[in-house]
Amino acid sequence: MVREFSAGGVVLRKMRGRWFLAVIEPHMTRPKKSGKPSNSPRKTAAALVALPKGAIDEGEKPQQTALREVSEETGVQANLVTKLADVKYYYVRNWGDRARVFKIVSFYLLLYRSGRLGNIAPEMRIEVQNAYWLPLENAPTVLSYQGEREVAQRALQYLRAHPELGDHATDTTH
Repeated sequence: MVREFSAGGVVLRKMRGRWFLAVIEPHMTRPKKSGKPSNSPRKTAAALVALPKGAIDEGEKPQQTALREVSEETGVQANLVTKLADVKYYYVRNWGDRARVFKIVSFYLLLYRSGRLGNIAPEMRIEVQNAYWLPLENAPTVLSYQGEREVAQRALQYLRAHPELGDHATDTTH
């Protein structure tokens, strides 16, 4: 069985007294959660909402990958706080060899440092169609993947256990 290792970031930013999380909408869609049939000619797929993540390059440490992927996919720079969790799952490639893959994604809690969300290189626009700040308390219900919803819940728990983290975050109004 093929094994893949990736890393990603839960980038937090405090704005107007609330915590927000940087999320992306990759260029792919999935069916809406509503089970109701639609007669509407409009798009019947909801945007996929995910955390920035990607493959660990040779010679790179997972936390370096998390910081790099956050920068590439969102346009923001962040500081490492701690590792939150490893999400493990199986999938079958829908391209090439159609291999069954065991994947581990290490997620790190990061604090926003600088940059403008969505200010990404043109070549990244092929992968990421949108990036935005999502209120952290909404993330466990809005994120598309179960493992990422659990990671967002861990970030909330970490903030509750470490309120001093808010003292290190710049509270911005935009």
